[in-house]
Amino acid sequence: MEMLTKIVGQIDDFVWGPVMLVLLIGTGIFLTIRIGFRSWLNLPYALKSVLSKEARQTNRGTGDISPFAALMTALAATIGTGNIVGVATALVSGGPGALIWMEISAVFGLTSKFAECMLAIKYRTVNEQGEMLGGPMTTMKHAFKNKTAGAVLAMLFAIFAVVASFGIGNLTQANSISSALLSTFHVPTWITGTIIAALVLFILLGGITRLSKVSSVIVPVMAVFYFFFGILVILGNIKAVPAAIVLMFKCAFSPTALTGGVLGSIVSGMMNSMRFGVARGLFSNEAGMGSAAITAAAATTDDPVRQGYINMTGTFFDTIVICTVTGLAICSSGVLGTTDPATGELLTGSPLTIAAFETVLGTFGGWMVTIGIVLFAFSTILGWEYHGEKALEYIVKKPSICMAYRVVFALITFIGATTSLKLAWSLSDIANALMAVPNLICLIALSGVIAKEVERFQPTIDAERRVKK
Repeated sequence: MEMLTKIVGQIDDFVWGPVMLVLLIGTGIFLTIRIGFRSWLNLPYALKSVLSKEARQTNRGTGDISPFAALMTALAATIGTGNIVGVATALVSGGPGALIWMEISAVFGLTSKFAECMLAIKYRTVNEQGEMLGGPMTTMKHAFKNKTAGAVLAMLFAIFAVVASFGIGNLTQANSISSALLSTFHVPTWITGTIIAALVLFILLGGITRLSKVSSVIVPVMAVFYFFFGILVILGNIKAVPAAIVLMFKCAFSPTALTGGVLGSIVSGMMNSMRFGVARGLFSNEAGMGSAAITAAAATTDDPVRQGYINMTGTFFDTIVICTVTGLAICSSGVLGTTDPATGELLTGSPLTIAAFETVLGTFGGWMVTIGIVLFAFSTILGWEYHGEKALEYIVKKPSICMAYRVVFALITFIGATTSLKLAWSLSDIANALMAVPNLICLIALSGVIAKEVERFQPTIDAERRVKK
C-alpha cells in the first residue's frame, strides 16, 4: 500500500506540474487576447450585475435558479480551504512573491471562467425532470463538429468530475473541518463527522433549490466575515504593509533567489514564486477546470454571455479578494518564515494563518480562522456535490442513481472526517487535474465561437450602460 501511495503521489506531482500550469494559464492568456480583453474591460459591468436586484430574480429568461444563486453555488465549491491553507502553503513554498503570481493567474483566469460558463449555458439541455443539464460535457457533445471526438472528451470529463467530487470536494474538505475543530475546540472527529453527514444529507435531499438557497446565505456571510477580520489584521499591522508589498514584488520578479531577513529560512525567487503562486491560484479558483460551468448552466438568464460575465466574478472574489487578504495578512504580520517552538518546524498551512491573525486578534484570531476553514470547507462539499451529480447524470441519465449518489456522498463525509486517506486524496487530485485537459481542449477549439458571442453581446452592455447613466 505504501508503494502504491508513493507511485500515485508521484503521478499527482507530474499531472499538476509545469505542463498543466502552462496549459491552464496559457489558455487564459490566449482567450483574453482572442476576445480583445473584454473580460477585463467588462469586469465593472460584471460586478454591478452581480450586485443588482435582477441577479436575484428568475423572471428574465429560463433556468432553475437565479443568476446570483448560480454564482454563489459555484463559489461554494471554489472558496474553500485553498483560500486559507493553500495561500499559506504557497507563501512558504514560493515566498511572498507567490501572492503576486496567484493574482496574475486570476487576472487571466477571469477569461477562462467566463468562457467555460458562457459555453455551458449556450449548449445546455433540459432533462426529463425539467432541470437544466450543462457544463463542459454538454458543450463538447453538442458544439464539436467531430461528434465522436466531442462524445469521447465529454465522457472523460464527466468521469473525472465524478471521481474528483468524492476526493477534492468531499474527503479532503471533511477532514479539514474535523482537524480544525479537533485542534482548536477539541471536538472528537466522530462527532464532527456525524454532524457534517447529517447536515449535508438534509441539504442535498432538497435538490438544487435547497442547495442554492443555503449557498446564497453561507457564501456571502462567510466571505464578508473572513474579509472583515482579515482587514482588521492588515490594519493592525499597517506599518509593515508597504514593506510587505515591496517584498512581494521583489520576490515575484527577482531573477536570483532571496533568503534571510523577514523571510527566515524561506528561499524565494521568481521561478519558485511563479510555480507555487500559479499552482495555488488555479487550484483555488478552478479557472479552466470546467467545474464552475456545471453550476452556471442552472442559472436563469436570457443570454449565455450575460451569465458568463456574472460567473466570471467568482474568480475575482475568490483569488483577487479573499486570497489577497489572507496573503497580505500573513506577509504583514511578520510570522512568515518563523518556526513552531514546539516542533522546531517551519510554520505553514492553517497554523501559519492562525499565527498571523493572532498577532492582532489574539486567541480570538485563531478561532476566526478555524471557523473560516469550517464554513469554507462545508460550502465546498455542497458545491462539489452538485458538480459530481450533474456529471453522473450525464453518464447514466437515471434519477434514481443520482439520488443514491446524494446519499452516498453525504455518508462519505463521515469517512473523510474520521480517517486520513492520503491515497484517495491523491487519486482525486489527479482526476481534478485530468478534468482540465478536455475542458482546455474545448475552450481552445471553440475560441472562435467565444469571440463571436462576446462581440454579439457587447452592444447590449453598451446600451445598458447608457441607460443607467
